[in-house]
Amino acid sequence: MENQKYAKIFKIVLWALMILSVAVLLWGMFKGYPATVAEDNGTVDPLLYWAYIVLGIALASVICLGLYITATTNPKGLVKIGIAVVAAAALFGICYVLASGNPAVGYSGAKLPTATELKMTDTILNMAYIVGAAAILSIICGEVLMTIRNKK
Repeated sequence: MENQKYAKIFKIVLWALMILSVAVLLWGMFKGYPATVAEDNGTVDPLLYWAYIVLGIALASVICLGLYITATTNPKGLVKIGIAVVAAAALFGICYVLASGNPAVGYSGAKLPTATELKMTDTILNMAYIVGAAAILSIICGEVLMTIRNKK
């Protein structure tokens, strides 16, 4: 009975978010998006802010629901989650240390990025490279292991 109540609440919230998202998108389309940064008419920022809000709601929902379900069904699984969070924080720290933060070559924007912005951009790029390489390696290693195990 309680699951049906939660399902109904989630359904209502999802419909509300979808309707608001479509409304923001249509407002921007009717008002028109600027061709250049100089012609900004106030449509881009609200659309980006709404995207940030929806992304934040999605992340908070996934994290909170995941923790709740894990805590109720498998409390020992919280240790694995903790290890994963510590590993992710360590990976971020390593990427931050490896980030150079050098100015962008050939950048011709109106506002130059600050040293902090450059450092964080390099950190995220390093993280994307490492995670992407790990994904490719795991696919290759998984296929090799499956091939070896099936050749009995």
